[in-house]
Amino acid sequence: MKPLDGIVVLEFSQFMAGPSAGLRLADLGARVIKIERPETGEAGRNIATKNMYLDGSSLVFHTANRNKESFTANLKDKEDLKKVNSLIAKADVLTHNFRPGVMEKIGLDYDSVVQINPKLIYATVTGYSRKGEWIAKPGQDLLIQAISGLTHLSGNQNDLPTPFGAAAVDMLCGTHLVQGILAALIKRTKTDKGAWVEVSLLESAIDFQLEIFTTFLNNGKKPPLRSKTNNAHALLEAPYGIYGTSDGHIAISMGPFGILLNILGLSEELHDLDTFINRDELKEEISNALQKKSTKEWLVELQAKGLWCSEVNNYHQILGSEEFKELAMKQEVKLLDGTQFHTTRCPIRINDETLLSSKPAPRVGEHTERITQEFNI
Repeated sequence: MKPLDGIVVLEFSQFMAGPSAGLRLADLGARVIKIERPETGEAGRNIATKNMYLDGSSLVFHTANRNKESFTANLKDKEDLKKVNSLIAKADVLTHNFRPGVMEKIGLDYDSVVQINPKLIYATVTGYSRKGEWIAKPGQDLLIQAISGLTHLSGNQNDLPTPFGAAAVDMLCGTHLVQGILAALIKRTKTDKGAWVEVSLLESAIDFQLEIFTTFLNNGKKPPLRSKTNNAHALLEAPYGIYGTSDGHIAISMGPFGILLNILGLSEELHDLDTFINRDELKEEISNALQKKSTKEWLVELQAKGLWCSEVNNYHQILGSEEFKELAMKQEVKLLDGTQFHTTRCPIRINDETLLSSKPAPRVGEHTERITQEFNI
């Protein structure tokens, strides 16, 4: 039995932040029913990476929506809306990421829904919360990274603002949504009442930078300054960064700095330099020295002396490593048309057991008839 067995989630969410939360709830045992538009389904079915599609929907959709069911309803149709309200009356959680005002127009806002089901956990994702002059702006991962200041942390000092090369804010926000839902479910066991859980992409992006914002607010509001070279963290001292070697790259985070300089054969004069104030000069010297040997040679020497360092893997290397195989992070999913694809599993273990599910993402409306009969709607 999984921790959330018996919990029913109605997912009105689309794209990535909301559906990634639904994916995690499903992996933990919840029954997640996507409420989708008839025929076309949610818009995320057509958002593709590298133009990859399987069984009529994008690979990205299959990744974030496996282990779910699909119920189609036209929310502007009174009869369909009645059916949805009947589902809401029997559900535990409802999630959506529509812009503020959309659910109000169709009568599925929190105040209306709580009249149907006072025990419901109503969980919403917005771009910028429900207030302020930005609420009409599109809430999208890259735009939030840019607005939140996050793009001034990656890359080197003279580079353009540099975003993460992944949907980092979407995934973080989805994680925060799950945390809020689980907390509300626990509270419900004590109060027998539901709650409204709210997260926004902007708040998640700001929270992700808590050490950056805390430093900024307490150091006279001096902005973070990226290293001129080998930057990995805008606030940390030398040698923190990734460096080239004679045959690849090496990441060095921390350890006895004087010993590092000795191993690299650098001048004694450098020992007296401040690792914060003289960060760029020291990193340049370290970078030049590391070019003289291979990554493997440096790892042996540095790790033997207590330096925290590692190789820099590409995707072929990490997937081929014994560590990755030991983690068993891959799982296979078989679609209704017989196509198989590999994806990652839930990263959580319960009682030393991994949470796996080979159930594929649903086709549009695949479960509408069965759910209609089961819930007697």
